[in-house]
Amino acid sequence: RFRGKHHWIRSPLKAKPFREAISIIRTLATMSSGLVSSTKTWKALEAHAAEKLPHLKSLMEDKKRVDAMTASFEGMYLDYSRQCASAKTMELLFDLAQEAKVIEKFTAMAEGKKINTTEKRAVMHMALRSDPGDVYKVDGKDVVKPVHDVLAKIKAFSDKVRSGDWKGATGKKIKNVVAIGIGGSYLGAEFVAEALSTGPAAKGAAGRTLRFLANVDPVAVERALRGLSPDETIAVVISKTFTTAETMLNARTVRKWIVDALGEKAVPLHMIACSASPDKVKAFGINPDNMFTFWSWVGGRYSVSSAVGIMPLSLHYGFATAKEFLKGARSVDRHLLSAPPRKNLPLIMGLLGVWNSSFLGHATRAIACYAQGMLKFAPHIQQVDMESNGKRVSLEGIELPFQTGEINFGEPGTNGQHSFYQLFHQGRVVPIDFIGFVKSNHPINNTTTGEVVCNHDELMSNFFAQPDALAYGKDAAQLKSEGVPAELIPHKTFPGNRPSNMLLVDSCTPYTVGQMLALYEHRTGVQGFIWGINSFDQYGVELGKVLGKKVRKQLAESRTSGAQIKGFNPSTTRLLGKFLKGTTTESKL
Repeated sequence: RFRGKHHWIRSPLKAKPFREAISIIRTLATMSSGLVSSTKTWKALEAHAAEKLPHLKSLMEDKKRVDAMTASFEGMYLDYSRQCASAKTMELLFDLAQEAKVIEKFTAMAEGKKINTTEKRAVMHMALRSDPGDVYKVDGKDVVKPVHDVLAKIKAFSDKVRSGDWKGATGKKIKNVVAIGIGGSYLGAEFVAEALSTGPAAKGAAGRTLRFLANVDPVAVERALRGLSPDETIAVVISKTFTTAETMLNARTVRKWIVDALGEKAVPLHMIACSASPDKVKAFGINPDNMFTFWSWVGGRYSVSSAVGIMPLSLHYGFATAKEFLKGARSVDRHLLSAPPRKNLPLIMGLLGVWNSSFLGHATRAIACYAQGMLKFAPHIQQVDMESNGKRVSLEGIELPFQTGEINFGEPGTNGQHSFYQLFHQGRVVPIDFIGFVKSNHPINNTTTGEVVCNHDELMSNFFAQPDALAYGKDAAQLKSEGVPAELIPHKTFPGNRPSNMLLVDSCTPYTVGQMLALYEHRTGVQGFIWGINSFDQYGVELGKVLGKKVRKQLAESRTSGAQIKGFNPSTTRLLGKFLKGTTTESKL
């Protein structure tokens, strides 16, 4: 309680003193809590952001600056010179990383420290792609051997299926895989599967089909099973607890599809599991010997490097391809922990994300992959980044005085140009990551038949042009000199000064796909470590699930016994009524 002139609120007349007191308490709590926003470097960055930097069309003419704002690692080349940032900006950002102990926090993560403090768990997705000789421990126990034991089991099983030694209930070889999971149990694996669907790796999938079933919508089931024969299909049920509502309903639906065609005895031959719950797996009818485990220290959105992704990918492409993917991810893990700050790709990209969102106020970020095979990269990074960093409180539970996380979205290359680039050029400022490949996985050379450039060069012409168009823009003087009518000049003016990164990669291979996965996973970690949040829990997904159970119970009771709708607000009650009635049309009676 406060003593003296003002006391705790007892009437609306004393609300102002109360609010002032609470504001002071919050300010003191912020200062004493060690929030990054109270540091000297953060304050310096706020002041720096308030200064007006020259327009990008001027900054881009400074060769020394442009040369300094590049970094590379193996076959990846990052050019971040089109960011609205100067040498001073980068110095302050690197100072912020040092002050926030970003690399030290990654080291603690690699050492198995329980940095997921709310759930009291280690965060060890780096261990999933370890070499056998690497050292990763959780609670003092080695986790490298268990990881490689599971990988060896995956290799043995996938080899058996692919060779035809494992046969279905009718004696036919298995050539179709349906991976059943949701969220992190499918997004990463689907991204990798699509990225490798052309090029040398695709040869391993010749004559095979891999589909993913995530949405509980029955239409998703139909699409996943369309054209497949149960006797040539194996389903991989992916759920750590084997209780995920959507996954288990879909699994039971696919189980019925198998049983209806082949009988109950077929289930162990046509269904396997990636789980940590052998008893539930056995009760479902799956042989526990065909359960491929993963651990509590594997977060869902970081689990593509575990059995969650490696099992379906190995069945489809072969274990050697999956192993090469893990090797690529491992290379970036090591780069993150050892590269100097100014050459550290994940660190640089994460720092620029903080600069754009926390200091320049850009709430969104686009991923523009100029490669059709990367079409599922943006949806995967949506989950990795938004589920990780969409938080409102610090590790200590203090409400943050700044926003965290960005809204991530994207479409492949020229598709996006004809969809939302209008907004980029003349509407809101949206920082963009442009990703392109030097070599195409499916080169077509039409120059012999009269085309000016081959198809890949046409694609990459846009990759190189769009970042410059966004950076430079086009002003009224240029338009006037081109003879544009005066009344159209405002409509054809492009402000420019739109920030972007350009990531140029040699080719889209299992190795480089693994690298890009790890690059973006760690970029997300960099931002979370700077903001002082827990990037490894996801309580935000739970409230809707709880309310969903209440609705499910109501629907079941109303459909089976005509129970009256109750316990919901008037809007939900009305909507449920229309749904149960089977139409939204109002009666005319």
